Amino acid sequence: MPKLKTHSGSKKRFRVTASGKIKSGAAGKRHGMRKRSQDMKRTARQGLILFKADGENIVEHFLRQH
Repeated sequence: MPKLKTHSGSKKRFRVTASGKIKSGAAGKRHGMRKRSQDMKRTARQGLILFKADGENIVEHFLRQH
């Protein structure tokens, strides 16, 4: 059976931290920044760490190579 490939879209959107958590970019920052609050824009600059269950799903279905 051939090796499975990592999902190429997920490679671009998610990073695994050194402790094994999944980091992603914040949503809602592509356009329309004028109507967003300054607090939202400031907190969305950094990436965000996904919840444990969500991160496990990402790893299991998209990032894990078999």
